[in-house]
Amino acid sequence: MTSPSFFDGPQGRRLAYHLTPGAGPWVVFLGGLKSDMEGTKALHLEAWAKHEGRAFLRFDYSGHGESSGAFDEGAIGDWAEDAAAIVTGLTSGPILPVGSSMGGWQALLLARRMPERLAGLITIAAAPDFTEDSYWAGFSEAQREQIMTEGRVELPSDYMEPYVVTRRMIEDGRRNLVLRSPLDLPCPVRCLQGTADTAVRTEVALRLLEHASCPDMRLTLVKDADHRFSDGPCLGLIEAALDDILALATEAG
Repeated sequence: MTSPSFFDGPQGRRLAYHLTPGAGPWVVFLGGLKSDMEGTKALHLEAWAKHEGRAFLRFDYSGHGESSGAFDEGAIGDWAEDAAAIVTGLTSGPILPVGSSMGGWQALLLARRMPERLAGLITIAAAPDFTEDSYWAGFSEAQREQIMTEGRVELPSDYMEPYVVTRRMIEDGRRNLVLRSPLDLPCPVRCLQGTADTAVRTEVALRLLEHASCPDMRLTLVKDADHRFSDGPCLGLIEAALDDILALATEAG
């Protein structure tokens, strides 16, 4: 494993990253909550990019992986700032964000922030607005009281150690919701979702599909695929989505 480079991000946050030079558009991988850039999908896409001669960027949000900061001090808006800053600082020209889980929400926030740079967008088990629709909506009255008075609560996960959810994460998430107001995606969008995902329900993918305004948006449901979406066939579907959008970008000139 090679050592990462570091980018000085917003508010003094130091962001770890790996960058692969190549032909544009820049493929930018946006990982999930508490995941890092050493995950199966990120490394697979980096290998794909090197084989195809494509420009590729993977990085850790603050409080994740090898970047600075503590996870439970961060929030959706911080990580959106991280993504926008590192994309602006390290890439130029068109981008093709690939967002997994929480990274899908981040990809949508990035699209809202810099629509003029989008060549396309891919989401994998996207979890937009999950702090409100999953966390807050699923809290018991006791949990809501705890997070408001103590500032934090722990939630179990099917995929890793318990999540620490903070009051700041909930309140900051409300300032970054994307499914409550118009969401214009002026580029081809490909959404991938497993039907056996216990972290993000299929209904979330359908809601995003129905809510967004987009000239070319497609949702692929994969029977029995789980939230990781990282076995051989699923990785092949991500590659196919990339090939599809890159071919459209080439046609568009």
